[in-house]
Order: sequence, then structure tokens, then C-alpha cells
Amino acid sequence: MSEQDWHDGQWESADGLKLHYRDYAGGLPERPVMLCLPGLTRNVRDFEPVAQAFAGQWRLIAVDFRGRGDSDYARDTSTYVPATYVADVAALVEHLALERMVTVGTSLGGIVSVLLANLMPEKIAGMVINDIGPVIEPEGLARIRDYVGQGRSFPTWMHAARYLQDSMGAAYPDFSISEWLRLAKRLMALGNSGRVVLDYDMRIAEPFAAAPVDAPAGDLWPAFRALPAVPRLVLRGELSDILSAATLEAMKRKISGLDTITIARTGHAPTLDEPEAQAAIASLLEQVA
Repeated sequence: MSEQDWHDGQWESADGLKLHYRDYAGGLPERPVMLCLPGLTRNVRDFEPVAQAFAGQWRLIAVDFRGRGDSDYARDTSTYVPATYVADVAALVEHLALERMVTVGTSLGGIVSVLLANLMPEKIAGMVINDIGPVIEPEGLARIRDYVGQGRSFPTWMHAARYLQDSMGAAYPDFSISEWLRLAKRLMALGNSGRVVLDYDMRIAEPFAAAPVDAPAGDLWPAFRALPAVPRLVLRGELSDILSAATLEAMKRKISGLDTITIARTGHAPTLDEPEAQAAIASLLEQVA
């Protein structure tokens, strides 16, 4: 997939925000849309590896949640919560008249995809849940609370890449500097000052910081247990401090028919350009198709 193989689209939230999505058209018309939902501080660019692997064969839509990327920032920061993100995505599903979807959700996006599947199970044809589960480890939450909303800027992309290497090196111990640079260009953007900045509203930290440390989204087990009986894949980074090996095992015991894969020497969250991650996604899509 090249840059000209997608176009930008907009839809409106119930409270009047203009929200952005990236649409990679293509695929057989009878195939479901791949609906990609990013993590807490991420945006549509996070799914470039998925698009490069599957767009053209499948129509792929990646979403900027409110306050991220090219979506409007919320006027009321109390709306930066999973329930609102679910309502926003449901409005997009209606706006585009999507009949069937394979959701691909990373971290927060995985929670949103699970809640969306509870809301409209008849539209869900398959699910990829990336490094999130019904139990979120306090250690990982503490790490996220530590950095989210801390506005930073950098004079060059290389400075930004070095910052990510310093702050996220434990999650991606084998990354080369070119991989850190690529990650920086997904996470950040050029600000009005000409400096490189994080591409989200720093105020998303406000409701996140106020949520309970042990359960920022409430008890998620009922939502996970109620998932529709469609092909479902959970990816876990071997070094993840958000989704533990014990929680993954509990999910396999309590949710029948769940496929899982652990990505070696990777923390939170797999980038989805790992060969084994793409092979697992391809296998799920074969079950859907």
C-alpha cells in the first residue's frame, strides 16, 4: 500500500465534534471491513503495518479517537472515557452504513472493540485484541499515568526517536534507531512551532488519572465473556506490563474458542508489523472469509 491508496474521511459525534478516519478502500465487497481502533495516545498511523499487509485485499478503516490525530479535541474532558469512544465509533458505523466488521483494537482500542461487540454483536465478524484483557496490571497503569499528558516537544525527528528509545526501550529491546524513528513518526507530528510534538490532546490524562488504579474501565470480565462467537484472537507482548501471562491463561479458560499468541521480546503493545502477529491476523481473516 502506498500513500495514495487511502483517503481521509470525517464524521460527527453526538456532541458536535468532527472526528477523523483513514479509509483504505479495496477488498471483495462481500468481505467485512477491518475497523482499526488505536491505543490511548495513538492515532490512525499506528495501523500502517496492518494496512500494508491487508489493505487492497480488505477494506480497512482506521480511527482517530476524539482528542487524537486529526480529530477535534473535546470541549469537555470528562468525555475522554471508553463509553464515549464507543458511542463515537458506533456513530461512525452508522455514518458509513457498515454491515459487518473485523475489529482490530490495540490496548484502549481493544477495550472499545469489546464494548462495541457487546453493543452490536450482529455486526462483528471477527476480533483482534492487541495486548489488553479484563485485568489490567497496576504496574503498567502506573507507568502510563506517569507519562500520559506530559507535553513534550523536540527540535528534530531524531531527538524524538531518541526520547522514545529512552522511555520505551524496555518494551522494544531489539528496536534499531530506524525503528524508533518510524515509531516517532506514528506517535508524533510537526506542531505549529515547527517542533515535533505528541499528536494528542494532553487533557486526555485528566479522566484517566482520576479513574481507579485497579480498574480504570470497571469490571471488564462480563464484557469479555459476552463476546460473540466469532473468530477472536488475542495478542500479548511477552514483556507486557498491561496484559499478564496469568490473565491470558484465564481468558483462554473462561472464553471458549479464543485464539492467543505471545510475541517474543515485545512489551506493551505489539506494533502489528511483527511477522508472527501478521501471520496470526491472516489466519483469523481466513476463518472470517
